[in-house]
Amino acid sequence: MSSVALRFVLDPDLTPELRAEIITLWVDVTNAGGAVGFVAPVTAADVRTIADPTLAAIADGPDRLLLGYAGDRLAAMAIFTDNRFHLKTHYRVLTRVMVHPGCQGEGYGLELMRAAERIGRRWGLAALQITVRDGLGLDRFYRHLGYREVGRLPGALRVATDDDRDELHMWLDLNADRPG
Repeated sequence: MSSVALRFVLDPDLTPELRAEIITLWVDVTNAGGAVGFVAPVTAADVRTIADPTLAAIADGPDRLLLGYAGDRLAAMAIFTDNRFHLKTHYRVLTRVMVHPGCQGEGYGLELMRAAERIGRRWGLAALQITVRDGLGLDRFYRHLGYREVGRLPGALRVATDDDRDELHMWLDLNADRPG
């Protein structure tokens, strides 16, 4: 594990340069096999189809962006997505959770998720939810962090012809003590 801790920035100014860095991170993560809304291979133009409206919802609200830097390098990100429904204001959905493939194995995913948890608690949220593509082992990582599976949509994600994956909904109760 790295001795360099991530430096986190919440709600950064979404300059054109930062937007380009985020899209590059998203492309790199996807092309390394990451489950962040696309199936490899992708280009920056492909990612912009989702990134542009996603970043607009951050710039204009109500979504919030958390970035993690290793030195000056953008190494990780997560979006606190607002549910846009008044009966769901007590929790947020974490979306586009990613760590640069060149930083894998450094513990940055754990740092990112713990930072998101701290922020959620500071905001007084009751819970965080995350949606996970089945078949990649990601659910084990989130279970280790205290998330539990609360729902599964069978075959909801079509990643290729004849390759449908379950979509797992996982929940972290911020009012409960987390494991170990």
